Amino acid sequence: MLFVWLVIGVVLLGAELHHLALYLLFGSLGAFAAAAVALVAPGALVGQGAAAVAATGAGLVLVRPHLSAIVHRREGRSPAKGVHGGFVGHHAITLDEVGDASRPGHVRLAGERWLAATDWPHPIAIGAEVVITAVIGTTLHVLPLDPTEGLGRTLEQSFELPPDTSSRLGGEEVPQ
Repeated sequence: MLFVWLVIGVVLLGAELHHLALYLLFGSLGAFAAAAVALVAPGALVGQGAAAVAATGAGLVLVRPHLSAIVHRREGRSPAKGVHGGFVGHHAITLDEVGDASRPGHVRLAGERWLAATDWPHPIAIGAEVVITAVIGTTLHVLPLDPTEGLGRTLEQSFELPPDTSSRLGGEEVPQ
């Protein structure tokens, strides 16, 4: 069983190095703790499992929060609040028209398709770059980075302009 625990520990350590989430690291350390027990007591499978669970749990509860805080400080960012709180401020691309909560659409974020809604007064068109302002449940709330991009209407239709101003939008110079 010693060999099995060592293989599990190495595989988990390799996976941790790939993801850097600081979870699998403690699973790996738990497997190495179980390997140490297997070295001393090869037949004590319950003791090996208990050592693995205890070492993993202790690492997750006692050590991971401190390591995570150190990593976030070194990267110049604060830890994410909640499961998806780290998405706030990130940019995404709309995959279809995104409207309010009654007419949500979808965005592509980190290679994945997410449900999205906006508080913007107009639907956001397909292909527009948006910024995530909040995460409610599994719905991303977004605003367009460029408010004039992809509205599907002209500026004159989007905003009410005084009649004397709308005729001058063609680039003519306005006398003062």
